[in-house]
Amino acid sequence: MAQDAKEIFEAIVERVKVLDPVNSRSWFDNLTLKNFSGGMLEINCPDSQSAGFLQDTCISGFTLAAQQITGHLVTIKFSSDGKTTKGKSAKSPAAEFRTHPDYTFDNFVVGPCNRLAHASCIAVSKALGTTYNPLFIFGTVGLGKTHLLHAICRETQNNYPNAKIQFLSCEEFVNRFINAIGQGSLPDFKDQYRKVDLLVIDDVQFLRERDQSQEEFFHTFNALYDNRSQIVLSADAAPGEIPSLPERLTSRFKCGLVARIDTPSFETRIAIVQKKARLRGMKIADDAAEYIAGRVKANIREIEGALTTLYALVGPGQQDISKEFARIALGDKESTDKNVSITDIIKVVTTYFDVRPADLQSKKRSQSITMPRQICMYLARSLTNHSLEEIGGHLGGRDHTTVMHACGKITELVQSNEKIKSQLADLTKRITK
Repeated sequence: MAQDAKEIFEAIVERVKVLDPVNSRSWFDNLTLKNFSGGMLEINCPDSQSAGFLQDTCISGFTLAAQQITGHLVTIKFSSDGKTTKGKSAKSPAAEFRTHPDYTFDNFVVGPCNRLAHASCIAVSKALGTTYNPLFIFGTVGLGKTHLLHAICRETQNNYPNAKIQFLSCEEFVNRFINAIGQGSLPDFKDQYRKVDLLVIDDVQFLRERDQSQEEFFHTFNALYDNRSQIVLSADAAPGEIPSLPERLTSRFKCGLVARIDTPSFETRIAIVQKKARLRGMKIADDAAEYIAGRVKANIREIEGALTTLYALVGPGQQDISKEFARIALGDKESTDKNVSITDIIKVVTTYFDVRPADLQSKKRSQSITMPRQICMYLARSLTNHSLEEIGGHLGGRDHTTVMHACGKITELVQSNEKIKSQLADLTKRITK
């Protein structure tokens, strides 16, 4: 493989990490170049789940990154074990699902809030239809139910390579049922879901007030149960607490194991922050992980959102994320008795550094102007409730990424430069006095 093609590929992967911080993962570094010719870039992935995730979630990011790096339109293909993923990736005949590469048992943080649910999911994946059947997992939004369902499917596929698995949301089940009625293909629909070894349905609460779908699911459940096929369900409430769900379904949902997932404790949230940071290849200090865990109390997805913000600001593996950096990046404000405006900040900073407000709003890039401008952005982010876009607008119409970069730069300097740290403390006192 030509060296320049390899360098271009590596540059594309690095650009993707910047363009798509939400979906960037540390295992992107394990992607390899398979072929790059004729406007076609084929990328080899660690496994089929990774290839499917990239095709479903990251194809637009890779396409844009390739266009930016090469200056040309490039078609992206993902391969695994010699198989190319186009559109929807190929699945084995026995599998009717696609799992997220992050959602494994190894990546699930276990604590008092979810220990029963986690253990029961592992048990089910090792002994289909014999341990807990059905298995019903419930809890509020963002606590890891879907993670466990993906993990069950993935582990079952490892333990039973020929097992036929169906994994879908309840909404998708209902929509497919409605389409089958409209297309006159109900026999095919019934065969698809009643002749499997494992049926996993996420968010089963969506069955409420859907009489025909409830009837179909009732018969599907009975057929699978009688055949000793495994059934796994999740919902946002316990079976008896789902409104408008008929008793005959509720009683069947209760006949196996019902496992609840509660809000994670502070210690568990710290472990979740650290685990998810590692998945993204981020270096995060212990006090920063504790800060984020204390800031986000109810929803794991909010933790992911906070880490995405930090990743977008610092990039992959660029620096250790400190508590101070996280505080500023996530927009926490210093307590103050004064209602500070951006105008107040600009006035104090320009006087302090002997520069003109027009200089801060200009395109000048000299160090004597750039540093005060970045300090203005940092203080505005720290001391006001203005958005990144609003701060950038006050300082020459700069976009939010410029403001994020400035905040990151100053936060980094605060950790290593005593002079800057002292200046910021002095400026803050002057602005808030």
